[in-house]
Amino acid sequence: MLTTIKKSSPLVHCITNYVVANFTANGLLAIGASPVMADEVEEVADMVAISQGLLINIGTINSRTADTMLVAGKKANVLGIPIVLDPVGIGATAYRKKVVMDLLAHIQFQCIRCNAGELAAIAGVSWEGKGVDSGIGNMDIEIVAKEVALNYQCLVVVTGPKDIVTDGQQVLEVNGGNELATRVTGMGCLLSAVCAATLAVAEHPLQDIASVLLDYKQAAEQRGPEVGTFAVQFINSLQMIAEGNR
Repeated sequence: MLTTIKKSSPLVHCITNYVVANFTANGLLAIGASPVMADEVEEVADMVAISQGLLINIGTINSRTADTMLVAGKKANVLGIPIVLDPVGIGATAYRKKVVMDLLAHIQFQCIRCNAGELAAIAGVSWEGKGVDSGIGNMDIEIVAKEVALNYQCLVVVTGPKDIVTDGQQVLEVNGGNELATRVTGMGCLLSAVCAATLAVAEHPLQDIASVLLDYKQAAEQRGPEVGTFAVQFINSLQMIAEGNR
């Protein structure tokens, strides 16, 4: 799937958090997509209008960017541009939960990309969260993911040791990856941006998202054990896969 993205070079508008903006932009560039990081409410509708995909990531949400996200999402819906929601740490505070539920109420997303704890928070399932990390709890992730997908009429991607993607009917599983990825900031956030790039060019959204999840896990597997160099080497691997060199 990464090779398809490279051939099409979609412009992906990312309203994301400042912790990961640089890593996200470099990751998208590595696979041949074009990133833009605009979050000024006065221009965001115009920026959406020239984009092929939109990412909304609430990692460092505030009242200004919350308004921007609503404007961008509504514009994307009017234009038929696919939108990915990354509800970072939704269960950590009441404010985050309110923002995400407002977004879901007013915007039609094509995909929600989350971890298990974030899925639980959206679904209202009891879960012991840990800030923006997944945390721990008991639920049947596949069943809850299908329910959320049906409720919001979108794909749901839940990442972890085993990734799943569902449209509410089918569930596809993707295994593999590297535990070291959990110790590098922005891996999930970049994946959400890559999902937006995927949907911008997808012919079969469910299968294409599953394909890019596999590419992403394989890129992580090709790296060594050092945390400090993992991010750079991982982006190198994304580039190699996008260029057809596994």
